[in-house]
Amino acid sequence: MNHPIKVLAISGSLRAKSTNTGLLNYAQAQAPAGIEITIADLKELPFYNADLTTKPSAVQNLLTQLAAADALLLACPEYNYSMAPALKNALDWASREPNNQLLSGKPVAIMGSGGGMGSSRAQYHLRQVCVFLNLHPLNKPEVFCNAFANTFDQNGVLIDERIQGLIREQLLSLQAWVEQLRK
Repeated sequence: MNHPIKVLAISGSLRAKSTNTGLLNYAQAQAPAGIEITIADLKELPFYNADLTTKPSAVQNLLTQLAAADALLLACPEYNYSMAPALKNALDWASREPNNQLLSGKPVAIMGSGGGMGSSRAQYHLRQVCVFLNLHPLNKPEVFCNAFANTFDQNGVLIDERIQGLIREQLLSLQAWVEQLRK
């Protein structure tokens, strides 16, 4: 029997009731058999600074989680038509490891919650960053979620059945892809 697929989920939002974190919480609760999803905590992650001679503990913790992950699940909020700095910062820290070893070649599923177009612009920018980092984004299904259309409850919990279905589909597609890569 194959070992479970370990997915590290990263939300680009730091808010306690974040709808992007709500997407990841739903994914974690509904993960199909054979997938284990861990949600990274970026709240204490400092901005990347090449002058630091010692990695802060929050950075080391993220790097350890990335090393153990078979795939990534990124929840990408949209700030000013682009991705949130917390998510970009996490990727910047990881990319500075020798030979980009923590990211290069890793499958990644992307989802996001935001205004009218549901973070589509930010996800497009994230896909551009993925090209440079040699991350391999899953193309379909795409998950664009309007955070202001009664999609979430007041606590950031996903309640929209259509988006829930897309997330379950995306997880199954990610699982199939990782299993294919393992062969």
